[in-house]
Amino acid sequence: MTDGSLNTVVFRFGAEAEGTATGGFATFLRLLVDGIWFGLVIGISAVGLSLIFGTTGLTNFAHGEMVTIGAVITWFINVGGGVQLIPATIVAMLIGALLGAANELGIWRRLRRRGAGLIAQLVVSIGLSIALRYLVLIIFGGRSESFADYTGQTVRNYGPAALTDKDLSAIVIAVVVLVGVALLLQKTRIGKAMRAVSDNRDLAASSGINVDRVVLFVWMLGGALATLGGVLFALSELSSTVQYEMGFRLLLLMFAGVILGGLGTAYGALLGCLIVGILVQLSTLVLPLDLKYLGGLAVLIVILVFRPQGLLGSRARIG
Repeated sequence: MTDGSLNTVVFRFGAEAEGTATGGFATFLRLLVDGIWFGLVIGISAVGLSLIFGTTGLTNFAHGEMVTIGAVITWFINVGGGVQLIPATIVAMLIGALLGAANELGIWRRLRRRGAGLIAQLVVSIGLSIALRYLVLIIFGGRSESFADYTGQTVRNYGPAALTDKDLSAIVIAVVVLVGVALLLQKTRIGKAMRAVSDNRDLAASSGINVDRVVLFVWMLGGALATLGGVLFALSELSSTVQYEMGFRLLLLMFAGVILGGLGTAYGALLGCLIVGILVQLSTLVLPLDLKYLGGLAVLIVILVFRPQGLLGSRARIG
């Protein structure tokens, strides 16, 4: 009692207090699962971005538009062509690989052979990003559209996580694809050549590796993975639709994951993207929903202050 007013304080005991704590922990676990899923989506989209930087040194700002274009092509095949989503995605990934090859052969290889510096190439990539974004806006429009398949699904509880069948299938697909990329890099001849070019381009060329062929393959792989990432992002509850700015929305997070993991390292990109995805989702516990990207970017700044090369990056290149 203060100045004649009565203040009432309610204390929670027993099962009521335990239920509140359990609910908070369940929310944390749900956001953790959502963050892992979001990190996998970012990771699939960003692996190509990291490999392109590793083999060419190019910071490609147009990579986000490759994500958008892949999702839009899949939508046209699925909805306009009446093709089921899985085969539509496979066809779109092949088209994405061809678009990646067209980028390399039509723009970037010509610029490298004419002696264009990395800063000039970066500026070109920014202009290309803007041009592609508004080209998609002209063709696709500013609307938001869903795929024809897997739209109305029941949410199932898997312990603390609540996922639809499409979410669970997409997580499995993402994990399988990323494991496949890891095996490609470690076990195959082209994968070893990619790592050699990334470590030292001149030494790789002098040892008999066809650097241009390796870089072309990297661009094709990056285009295919960007397409798959766009489809998975459009299927997830984080987006749920295909729209012309979806890749641009992911671009900053892709860069954050790649830089956090270490520029030019595919494994670092995956690790960094997982961390960013988890932190983005967990940040909603303390931040408004509109500011959820702030948590991942703030941790990126803190980590890079103490480890500028990223988590798995080298402090300096040799050669």
